[in-house]
Amino acid sequence: MIGFAHRGAPAPHQRENTLPAFRRALAGGASGLESDAWLTADGVPVLHHDGVLGPPGRRRRISDLTADRLPAWVPSLTAFYAELGTSFEFSLDLKGPPDGWAPAADAVVAVARSAGGSSAVRRLWLCGTLPELAAFRDRDPDVRLVNSTSMRTVMDGGGVGAYGGRLRAAGVAALNLRTREWTPPRAGIVGVLLDLGIAAFGWDAQSTGTLTRLAGYGLEAVYSDHLARLVRVTGSARHSAGPAA
Repeated sequence: MIGFAHRGAPAPHQRENTLPAFRRALAGGASGLESDAWLTADGVPVLHHDGVLGPPGRRRRISDLTADRLPAWVPSLTAFYAELGTSFEFSLDLKGPPDGWAPAADAVVAVARSAGGSSAVRRLWLCGTLPELAAFRDRDPDVRLVNSTSMRTVMDGGGVGAYGGRLRAAGVAALNLRTREWTPPRAGIVGVLLDLGIAAFGWDAQSTGTLTRLAGYGLEAVYSDHLARLVRVTGSARHSAGPAA
């Protein structure tokens, strides 16, 4: 079970989505990291949650700024890999790409491939809508694609079997639902997905009880803000957070 540390694991009074926060998560045993990627005005992928910087009244969007105008604490994806290596799973939401989801995904995959070749790309999980993922699949054979959606969308799409079949046809690796949508009556859905070759992910898994319940359902990955609970339930990755050899 992959334990994705949501936006890293910032220490008290430390910013999330920063290199120290990511380093702390890996040092604490997380097997995966999660973040959000934005493209700067000059096309550089950087990691930040909401893509807006500055105090009220002087807010600027990352997509309107070149990389050299960003604060030093906002890491580029290149700096992220240079600092931490590639020996972990990495889940990314692509946010607000001005030219569309696929160009942003191309930029992210190019950086990952430069950092660690196909191995790094195969540990990269890009989250998006089903149309975005289906349109992107042929652009890279290695990257893992994750459909982050809701159970209502799944049921409106004909139910788990039909929707899962479309995911499989589109080359999508995982279905990601919010934790509260993985309820006991739906635990059997995990088996349907696995039969189709689709992994089940759960985000916003915060309590030990919730993490344990999802593990019991057979989910293959969870996202949490609580590093100690996450590692206790999913197991430690037991590796250092330095650059890959």
